[in-house]
Formats: sequence, C-alpha cells, structure tokens
Amino acid sequence: MDTEQIIILLITGAVAGWLSGLIVKGKGFGLLGNIVIGILGAALGTWIFDVLDVSLGGEWLGDLIRAMIGAIILIIALRLVRKK
Repeated sequence: MDTEQIIILLITGAVAGWLSGLIVKGKGFGLLGNIVIGILGAALGTWIFDVLDVSLGGEWLGDLIRAMIGAIILIIALRLVRKK
C-alpha cells in the first residue's frame, strides 16, 4: 500500500464507522469508537473482498461499501464478545 491508499483507507474507514454506527443501532461505542472500528473495518472489508475476489466497481463508492461491510461485521462481532 502506498501513502495515498492508506489516507483513503483512513478517511473512508472513518466515514464508514460513523455510518455503520448509525446502521447497527444499540448502545454503540461512541463516535470516536465507531470511527476507529470503521478504520479497522475498512481494512477487514478490503481483505474480505480481496480474498473473495469481488470487485464493487466505482473507486470511492466501492471503497466506502467495503469499509461499511467490514465495520458492520466488526461491530457485530465486538457486541457478541462484549455480551459474554
């Protein structure tokens, strides 16, 4: 990954985390927590879609969708772990 890709990952991850926090309602992790989860979710979503060899097309929109899906998966997983 070059610097530009990392910056794009951080920005789309932050937006995706915020949106994912709105989509997956509940207690939440707070705004900052959702942003961090979004950034981690962006990395997770990118990895998942790369492994599955799925392309979403549209650079910015595709990145945002991948990041949101990764963030939603991460939020759900963290809530499951948190309940135990």
